[in-house]
Amino acid sequence: MRPADLDPAVAAILADEWGDRRAWFTFAISSPDCHAVVAEDGDGAIVGTGVTTINGPVGWIGTIWVAPAHRRHGLGRALTEATIDAADAASCRTLVLVATDRGRPLYEGLGFEVQTWYRTMEAPGLEAQSPGPPDVGRIRPFRAEDLDAIGALDRRATGEDRRGVMTDLAAPDGTRVIDRADGVGGFVIRAPWGGGATVAPRVEDALAMLHARRIASGPGKRLRCGILAENAAGAEALEADGWTEAWRAPRLIRGEPLDWHPEHIWGQFNHAMG
Repeated sequence: MRPADLDPAVAAILADEWGDRRAWFTFAISSPDCHAVVAEDGDGAIVGTGVTTINGPVGWIGTIWVAPAHRRHGLGRALTEATIDAADAASCRTLVLVATDRGRPLYEGLGFEVQTWYRTMEAPGLEAQSPGPPDVGRIRPFRAEDLDAIGALDRRATGEDRRGVMTDLAAPDGTRVIDRADGVGGFVIRAPWGGGATVAPRVEDALAMLHARRIASGPGKRLRCGILAENAAGAEALEADGWTEAWRAPRLIRGEPLDWHPEHIWGQFNHAMG
């Protein structure tokens, strides 16, 4: 994918009611950790996309889209194989993706297996004076010197090295950390396309950061967070705080198992980055 492909790719995906991917593609074609590809038909029209994100030894496969008229002809498989090739070239030992119902048989045919499930939870925004969880720490804007601490939290949670994309996206206006007596207890890094990587080993810290997001959004809006099926304690706490499950999707893996803590994860950049 080149800069000249941005407008036609965005328009094609919008026409297929897949949402606005402009901010995401703009980031993907500029980031050294992302490899975005397109497929063209005989007239040069874009009819498919795919993105690989390299997080150290882990490669994420995502945004595999094929125009309706070109489905069931092997193009989805070819795009997926192109993204896998990019991960292999970067020496990734583990590949991860989140599958749609339509795409899952293709990915399983390529050797991916269901590892767990994402549960996307929703809750309404809140009034500024809404009572929140107990004060467990101080939520404040990100500072550059926080990068090592949040990077360590992130590696433990995900089993990946996302330092590159975190460095690109972490900024005081869209990133928050929660201070505890023993150091940084968690963080949220918002992305331009609306997602947000959120990591907190303690349930109470995650709830505090999510509560702050709900107040910042205000009433009338709905927010989302994404937890893994292993986070039973988190799910119980979220439901008690007014969150409900909107949908769930399988997380598939191929290659070496990860040393990770899925119960520390409360949100994703998107499903092509983790």
